[in-house]
Amino acid sequence: MSGSIGRRKRWRNTAGKFCNMESWRRRFPISIWLPNYCLEYLLRDAIAGITVGLTSIPQGIAYAMLAGLPPQVGLYSSIFPGIVYAILGSCKDVTVGPTAILAALLAKYVAKSPDFAYLATFLSGCLILLLGVLQLGFLLDFISKPVISGFTTAAALQISASQLKSLFHITGASGGTFIKALINFFNNIKTVKLWDTVLGISTIIALLLLKRATIPTSSTDGRVRVVLANIWLYVVRARNALVVFVGLILAYVLSLEGITPFALTGTIHGGLPHFGPPPFSTTVDNKTLNFEHMLQVFGPEGFAMPLVAILESIAIAKAFAGSTPVDATQEMIAIGACNMLSSFAQSMPVTGSFTRTALNHASGVITPAGSLFKASLVLLSVTLLAEAFYFIPRATLAGIIMVAMMSIIDFTIVKKLWMNNKPELAVWLLTLCVGVSAGLEYGIAAGAGADALRALATAARPRLYSQHFKVGNQDCVSLSLQGTLSYACAEHVPREVRARAAHVRVLVLDAKHLRAADFGVFENLVTVILDLEKQKYRILLWNFDLKHQKLLEDMHSGISTRFVSGPSIDQFILDLNTEGMSV
Repeated sequence: MSGSIGRRKRWRNTAGKFCNMESWRRRFPISIWLPNYCLEYLLRDAIAGITVGLTSIPQGIAYAMLAGLPPQVGLYSSIFPGIVYAILGSCKDVTVGPTAILAALLAKYVAKSPDFAYLATFLSGCLILLLGVLQLGFLLDFISKPVISGFTTAAALQISASQLKSLFHITGASGGTFIKALINFFNNIKTVKLWDTVLGISTIIALLLLKRATIPTSSTDGRVRVVLANIWLYVVRARNALVVFVGLILAYVLSLEGITPFALTGTIHGGLPHFGPPPFSTTVDNKTLNFEHMLQVFGPEGFAMPLVAILESIAIAKAFAGSTPVDATQEMIAIGACNMLSSFAQSMPVTGSFTRTALNHASGVITPAGSLFKASLVLLSVTLLAEAFYFIPRATLAGIIMVAMMSIIDFTIVKKLWMNNKPELAVWLLTLCVGVSAGLEYGIAAGAGADALRALATAARPRLYSQHFKVGNQDCVSLSLQGTLSYACAEHVPREVRARAAHVRVLVLDAKHLRAADFGVFENLVTVILDLEKQKYRILLWNFDLKHQKLLEDMHSGISTRFVSGPSIDQFILDLNTEGMSV
């Protein structure tokens, strides 16, 4: 009776969590910040949104081309996810859109048909949304920092190598792994075009100089200098748009003279996208693939895209949230909805972008409404300025991508791991090496697998801390059982108990820090205790809680005489001596 009452109470509590108004407000964060919105917030969000939009336009075009998609797809992917995130997003700084890593993962599927990109967006969104609704965000805890760092570094190297073709305008195939991209570059190095190379390298130098260029100010400076410093700050923040504009003007002016020294982006079909459900069938090499066949093309490697999307977005949200806690479940719901809904508007997979989020934060955004202003600016550009984008040099876009990749390459972690945890360094190296040689999705799988093996090895061989001491004339050893002893160590723990008892006659098993133990561990432990006592050893079970005592007693009723508790074990050992039990 009491059990059924308890179950009904738990059901009521669970239902209350999902049905109360506060819970629904958390799932629609716009209902929290919109009632307090004011003109000041509007102005600051508009400035931040426009600033981010000026970066989203060239990056969107570049990432779409990196994936092998039409350039306008990258712009569509900045518009509709931005609108959805403004409604469902919980972190004001996060800017959602296409990213280089997702584009690199998508490229091999787009090589077969662009339809795979839109289906990947839909399926990724559905999976992420499902994980969010089921509150399975804890699964991400199994992806460690070395795996994430190794993966992002491998991705940055692969993406940078893939841009060598556009940066130097060489012939040969594009895409593939980091190794294949380097091989293609050196095989075709004689086809390097001079002016594309000059423009691409100049773009990289200009971006790096602009990133570091500042006008210092102090409290004694005049108003004009302060105003100039603020204007220059926004110029620096819009540096990606600035170099694209300069390259576009240069290519356009030269084209008027009948000169085309650079490879250009080409025709961008402007206007609104074709609205409709994502394609569940496609044609590849005059062969029709239905939905089942498309899923087979994605294979298990396809899970890398939603996994990376979640990892990127939540990591970015935590990085910019400061002391504010991040609702990982809500972020997963928001990113899932962004992908699922935008797949109906020809969008590629999207997630939080570190570069654009940092820019959004630095621009002083106040609420997620900044995403609406960013989306509005990109929408205006794709509908009104699409023809002008024809003259954007590909080398300029390659330079932008390569500079963006410089900020996510992380080699500083190597020294830290070498000094503190070499097994984790091995995981980092494995993730990096497999990622650059076999593919990014295989890299993250190898890293996660290595981490799982490390966790299993730790569970199978837990550290048991021993301490030798003497009470009176009695030599003793204390063995501390700590943490959780799983079935994997059912043979290891009894073996260690035998080994530590070899040179003494009194063994103390201290369970003060033991949280849990599997049945098999205790069963083997009881067998060893009884066996040692037949050999005239004396065993004391110290600080075992009631739950563990009951489990041991159920295995052998006589074991209860070994249980002792208290701050010190010395008196119990002396009692053994006075009772004549010592040997």
